[in-house]
Amino acid sequence: MPAVPQRVFALPRQHSLLLPAVINPFVNDLKLTKADTIKCFLLGIILVPLRGIFLLLVLMFMWPVSVMITFRQSLKGAVEPMTGWRRFMHKRVMTFLSRLYFFGMGFRVVVKGKQASSVEAPILAVAPHSSFFDAIVCIETGLPSTVSRSESLEAPIFGRFLRCVQPVLVSRKDPDSRRNTILEIERRAKSGGHWPQVLIFPEGTCTNRSCLITFKQGAFVPGVPVQPVLIRYPNKARLLLLTLCQLYTTVEVEFLPPQIPTEMEKKCPFKFAQSVRAVMAESLGLPVTDHTYEDCRLMIAAGELTLPMEAGLVEFTKISRKLELKWDNVKKELESFANIACSCKGGRITIEEFAGFLKLPVSPALQELFALFDRNGDGTIDFREYVIGVTVLCRPANNEEVIQTIFKLFDIDEDNCITQEEFSGLLRSALGVCDLDVHSLFKEIDADGSGHITYDEFCSFALTHPEYAKLFTTYIELQRYQGLQGEELDFDASLSHCCTASHNNHQEDSTSDKKDD
Repeated sequence: MPAVPQRVFALPRQHSLLLPAVINPFVNDLKLTKADTIKCFLLGIILVPLRGIFLLLVLMFMWPVSVMITFRQSLKGAVEPMTGWRRFMHKRVMTFLSRLYFFGMGFRVVVKGKQASSVEAPILAVAPHSSFFDAIVCIETGLPSTVSRSESLEAPIFGRFLRCVQPVLVSRKDPDSRRNTILEIERRAKSGGHWPQVLIFPEGTCTNRSCLITFKQGAFVPGVPVQPVLIRYPNKARLLLLTLCQLYTTVEVEFLPPQIPTEMEKKCPFKFAQSVRAVMAESLGLPVTDHTYEDCRLMIAAGELTLPMEAGLVEFTKISRKLELKWDNVKKELESFANIACSCKGGRITIEEFAGFLKLPVSPALQELFALFDRNGDGTIDFREYVIGVTVLCRPANNEEVIQTIFKLFDIDEDNCITQEEFSGLLRSALGVCDLDVHSLFKEIDADGSGHITYDEFCSFALTHPEYAKLFTTYIELQRYQGLQGEELDFDASLSHCCTASHNNHQEDSTSDKKDD
């Protein structure tokens, strides 16, 4: 095989699109030593039954109290904050019983800093969010309002407890739910202390506490001061049963000074969210990534497509914002990626599998295209690299002008159709392979089986297979590079025109790949 020429228009690798500091923040790697297992077993024999009985007794007191507080108390319509005896029962009695409940589970709470009032900071932003144990922050902050799914109210016993905090409800069935939720948060946050504080976990999903992922903007849309609240587990809270088997579990709750938004941050909640997250990450000593709940959905989708679940992680916030992709677009690209990677282990594509998918042999032009996809140079393409490559490299090169020019190159006799001889002849030249068999690829493009490819068939195939357009323009760039080195080019004027168009497109790719954060 001939040596691969030096890359002609190598794309600068933008730092912000490189791999994040934490590859998978959603998985906990639970490993117990034999000593841990024996210790949990011995302690569990004694502690779990005793704690189970104690917790049951506490629940027997909490249930009637919560029923009294929420009796004839509406959660829909024009909801008003609790007053009088209800507020006293909620703030004093329920808070005391809730603390007693977590005490019974073995939690020892250490509070640092001072909680601001609802006038000073109407919203509390808590992170990192890792499990339902984090509800202990709600107790330490005096049971403020929270944001919760409406379905959670139907949960036995705990649904009634949730009603006591008058949550801002989110419904998956209501298409206007997100907008209504933000409006309700804003109404309470700007009530001037009339409403209790609203406590929000801005990450929107649970992580393994190894980093802070993207903050949802709901807590920052009102443009009011937000108090960051940090939660730490120094001796690692794990699964419920393992936690109950420990003598005690320390929880640190730290209140940071309220963050007051600038005028720019009031107009741009995304920047305000980033600013607050940066303050919290610095205090925690953790990195930040642009993963979000949509990455969890992509992980599930990857598993359904028989890929490793980690293959779906792309840092959705960054990819969607920089490449202007919605979740449905990324899901569709995942399905395309699965078609190539279904036979490979680990959810990564090698150059041989890439060539097999394109029904072409490994050649200099194909190696060059593969290298453009392979951003970290490890010899494989993962899903994240595939999404970036298809969006930044292939689709811009797949415009109508380039497709028309490439069709004219194939159509040697200018009869507005491409025969198999014309098709294979130019591909042999382009790929540098004399005995190239393109029958299966030709048959796939020739949708009506007429034995020749029309422009409509060629265009339709090109639009759904953008890798081919980039492969061909990459080949032209290589030829142009060789021409600049003094090698003879056997091309006509149309090829030169296509080369120029390709170079312009590639420059646009470079620009889009270097966009600022």
